Order: sequence, then structure tokens, then C-alpha cells
Amino acid sequence: MILLPALFAIMFLGMQAALFYHARTTAIAAAEEGARAAGAEHGRTSDGTAAANAFISEAGGDGVLENTSTAVSRTATTATVTVSGFSLSVIPGWHVRVTQSATVTVERLTDVAAGAP
Repeated sequence: MILLPALFAIMFLGMQAALFYHARTTAIAAAEEGARAAGAEHGRTSDGTAAANAFISEAGGDGVLENTSTAVSRTATTATVTVSGFSLSVIPGWHVRVTQSATVTVERLTDVAAGAP
């Protein structure tokens, strides 16, 4: 009788940890996908947002990461995407925030022939 509540607590904590890890992995993968799109040679911040949101939708949408938001910034040299949302929870009233970022170098053409003889 005493072990049953402890067993359930361990099971719920294990499941919560798995849901958090899955949401975190999805968020970082979406951020990386968005950063690659925004950092493309002719990429824009809207491309990064669209790519990150599309990845989240394909990965399961609100079934994986709820209330997501995507922030994209692009400078002349880097593109950064930050994906935030909440992990699903099996513990009532507990909402775990997940935030992951990815930064890539912006693609650009360089003149490699300038130094060639």
C-alpha cells in the first residue's frame, strides 16, 4: 500500500521528464531549421519564422510544444532563431517553459578568385 503512491510518483516524474526532453528537442530542431532558412543567401527573417513554425507543425504542433512563439533576428553576419513554448504536462498545474535558440552564419558570396594568380 505504501509503495503504490511512490511508484505512481516515479512513473509521473519519468513521463514528465520524457515530455520535457521531447519538447526541448523539437524546439532546438525547429530553431535550427529556422536559422538555416533565415541565414540563406537570400533568406529573410520571415523565412526563418515560417521554417521554424512549419517544423513544429510537422513534429506534432500543440501535441508536442504548446503556445509556441518564434523570434528571428538577422544581421549582416548571423541569423538567430529562438523558439519558446510549453512542454506538455502530466502533472496538473505545472507548466514547464522551453526556450531554445540557434545561430548560423549568413551565407554570402565571396570573391575567391581575387587572390588566385
